[in-house]
Amino acid sequence: MKLFNIKLSSMICFILLVFGRPVFAQVDTTTIHKKSISLAAFLETVKTGNLGYAAEKFNVSIARAEVLGAKVFPDPELSFGLEDVGERRMKMGYAFNSGLSYNLELGGKRKARINIAGRQAELSELMLSDYFRNLQAEAAIAFLEVQTQRDLLKVKISSYEKMKQLSTADSIRFRLGAITAVDARQSRLEAAGQLNEVFQQEADWRIALAGLNQISGTADDKSGNPAADLLAFDREFKLQELIISALNHRADLQAAIKNRELSQGMLQLAKANRIIDLGISAGVTASSVVANSVAPTPSSGSFTLGMSIPLKFSNRNKGALISAAYQADQTVVQYRETELQIQTEITQAYFNYLTTRKQVKQFSCGMLEDAREVRDGKIYSYKRGETSLLEVLNAQRTFNEVQQNYLETLKNNAVALVSLEKAAGIWDLNL
Repeated sequence: MKLFNIKLSSMICFILLVFGRPVFAQVDTTTIHKKSISLAAFLETVKTGNLGYAAEKFNVSIARAEVLGAKVFPDPELSFGLEDVGERRMKMGYAFNSGLSYNLELGGKRKARINIAGRQAELSELMLSDYFRNLQAEAAIAFLEVQTQRDLLKVKISSYEKMKQLSTADSIRFRLGAITAVDARQSRLEAAGQLNEVFQQEADWRIALAGLNQISGTADDKSGNPAADLLAFDREFKLQELIISALNHRADLQAAIKNRELSQGMLQLAKANRIIDLGISAGVTASSVVANSVAPTPSSGSFTLGMSIPLKFSNRNKGALISAAYQADQTVVQYRETELQIQTEITQAYFNYLTTRKQVKQFSCGMLEDAREVRDGKIYSYKRGETSLLEVLNAQRTFNEVQQNYLETLKNNAVALVSLEKAAGIWDLNL
């Protein structure tokens, strides 16, 4: 009896699978076809909405405020005093004094501090420019990733729809006795498997879209779907011209130059700090009447003017000066390293871009059309009973792989171009 129940359950599942009408989940494509946004418009949104970039702008404002702070002169000191010997019985009287002192900086210390603060402000502006250069490339690559994931989703939906139609037709053909139950079941399973791929691809697309929203500084998707002609990411470059452009325009290289100037300013400040400062003081003292019988004294007033000279024994220690000199030498080496790194980065990006261009052109030789014709031919032959379902499925998988590889290659070519222009410090991708 137990064996009979197992066989009955298997038979019911078989009947539902083969004779039942195929029922597949519906894919929500409303978001895919919503209003599109161009790359140029998206980058403008990133420029105004990215929170990291907005935070970096404060560094420039802070540096400019520090320039104002560096212009401040040392504060003078005002002092007051009251002298009372406490001998009331002897009538010794009391004295009141006041003074004004000021530390006069010599050696150009204030000027050196202002120069350093000014160079730091300029360095902050260059670092902000370099931050946006990297952000712009990162945003463009994220934009291309979302578009590619969406295009892959369209490909998989189209493949699923094609397989679903074939599965529905196979169910009818099986009832008519034109094909076997195995073929009907196989086509149905294949359609179900492709539907799972659609679900996964939809998740990948939405995950990429969430990352795009973060870059643009929005909590949800309000920017629209990325839309750019991936075939338009095609440029002709000469390697030497790109290197020259980078050396003239890369903000990080300009920042290395400014950092070298800053270290020279720090060295000048270290030298200026070794020069002594003068302390200038002036004071007034007023004494009351001394009325004792031993040495009576009338009230009096006096004015003092003085100058103090510090003894700079600390100048025997040249640690700060030597450290500043080494830092200046270090920035020279760092500049050369940055220059070499830029040249290497451009060279690598250039040859990577050339490779992806060749790969794109390979697809233009008819690979997509050949794969499509093979698939359609196999389906036609299958419906006429001239070929097997396995050949149809292999042709469909080949067509899907060719389409996916084509989209990935287009994206890689566009990403390579973005990376190349980022390395060269140029940008003309206003698509």
